[in-house]
Amino acid sequence: MITGSGEDPPCAANGCITCGDTAVVVTVVKLLPDGLAVVDTGAGREEISVALVDAVVGTSVLAHAGEAIAVIEDQP
Repeated sequence: MITGSGEDPPCAANGCITCGDTAVVVTVVKLLPDGLAVVDTGAGREEISVALVDAVVGTSVLAHAGEAIAVIEDQP
């Protein structure tokens, strides 16, 4: 979720795509300090943690509860 202003995150009313009860595939569009990244969810952009995975810009990751939990490898 995009945070930082000290206010409720903008997705709090409707629910974040990456904070839901299911894991979703998202694409990293920008790496941020402290193990965070901005990702494209297909419905917008959100900030998640990528501290548990090796992610670079362009990497697809599986995100759950605002945390990248796996890197999606290309299938041959």
